[in-house]
Amino acid sequence: MFSLFRNCCLYIALFLVSFHSSVYAEKPASLFVYGYTNELSYVPGEEIAFHLSTPAKNVSMTIERVGAENIEVWKGDDIPGGAHPIPARASSDGCKWPVSYKLKVPAEWKSGYYQVSMSVKNDQGKSASGSLFFIVRSANPGTNTKILLQLSTNTYNAYTNWGGHSLYSYHDRDGLQGHRVSFDRPIRSMFNNWEFYLVRWAETNGYILDYAANSDLEFHPEILKHYQLVLSVGHDEYWSSLMRDNLESFIANGGNVAFFTGNTCCWQVRSEDKGRALTCWKQGYVFDPYYRTKDPKLLSTLWGHHLVGRPENQLTGVGFLWGGYHKSHGQFMDGKASYKVHRPEHWVFKGTNLKRDERFGGKDTIVGYECDGCEMRWEDGLPFPTHNDGTPKTFTILGTCPARWAPGDSLWYDRFPKDRVGAAVMGVYTNGGTVFTTGSTDWTHGLRGKDPYVEQITRNVMDRLSQKN
Repeated sequence: MFSLFRNCCLYIALFLVSFHSSVYAEKPASLFVYGYTNELSYVPGEEIAFHLSTPAKNVSMTIERVGAENIEVWKGDDIPGGAHPIPARASSDGCKWPVSYKLKVPAEWKSGYYQVSMSVKNDQGKSASGSLFFIVRSANPGTNTKILLQLSTNTYNAYTNWGGHSLYSYHDRDGLQGHRVSFDRPIRSMFNNWEFYLVRWAETNGYILDYAANSDLEFHPEILKHYQLVLSVGHDEYWSSLMRDNLESFIANGGNVAFFTGNTCCWQVRSEDKGRALTCWKQGYVFDPYYRTKDPKLLSTLWGHHLVGRPENQLTGVGFLWGGYHKSHGQFMDGKASYKVHRPEHWVFKGTNLKRDERFGGKDTIVGYECDGCEMRWEDGLPFPTHNDGTPKTFTILGTCPARWAPGDSLWYDRFPKDRVGAAVMGVYTNGGTVFTTGSTDWTHGLRGKDPYVEQITRNVMDRLSQKN
């Protein structure tokens, strides 16, 4: 349990975050270009509002759709410049910059992830560049494909420290941790870390994908009924209760989900400002207003916390409380970074010719960084879930690799045993629809490295689960 001393220290730290945010303003370089859009995703016909800041007179902007290859779809060289102040609370409350330019999404733009490259020059010939992104959803969901890729945009925001702080202390300007982050500021995309590799592999191999943001599961849940398979890729860490409610209803009604992810749905967030900000008090949950005055089930802390009582295992089959790190945070730094196969006869392994106890994926470190697992018991050399942690009764463990929390992580959770060794667990369950999980953030690194086993398993999952059950 958090000690009184630790609670007091945390309260002081949170106060200082607020205090410093109110008196500190960023000092950008002499020439720069920053920007963000008014929404995360759009459908054709809707208008994108670009909020830009630069001391240059004009901004050149190029928009590309990222897929099997980058396709340039728009370019403009005379977008008006103009520098705007960075508010002291920009990271939590947004920049509130005026609109610099508006662009209606053309009808011919495909659903996808769109990268915007910006460049400026001054009278002395110096130049600077910047970037931002947005997502185009399908105007007719499910017409061209039954696969929806929802991008981990909440995680992008949580790790962005632009304007002062993120939801982490390690790169905060004061070494403290914020509890609220705004999308109305330049956001550092993490798309290229994980999702890009699945997108490029899938579209190169003939798969058509529709795209959405995390928050579209909350604010546009009506799109889900048009798809058979929803994909989560990489590091999909931050979920609101409505996001989760809507996806769980999708599964209960026969929809399928593939979590090519780890550390998935670890923290519960609350959307604010109509989806333009996220709140998450994390280990400081005792300071969350919901702790005493509202429903504790909506506490913005670990989904697996006993006060919330809704472990992510119930959705994904696995969770971070029974996983941890592999080749990261000092844990299993000499680990094999691969899965040991337990049930090679399962349809997930069809066409791989893998044998029981063989390993795959180590060359590309497909088990790495953050991993999810479940409580297991072993019989005759095979793992079985105990189901004590919320893992569904039909969950089948297909592969494992050791993982462990780092020292000090137990401060997140007052009931965590410090000596636990967990595992990255790959598995599948059916409860209405079918849910597959890799239990590792780095699965798509195997697609980057063209690992034949990773490619075949990914193909098996996408082919089977994109079909009607």
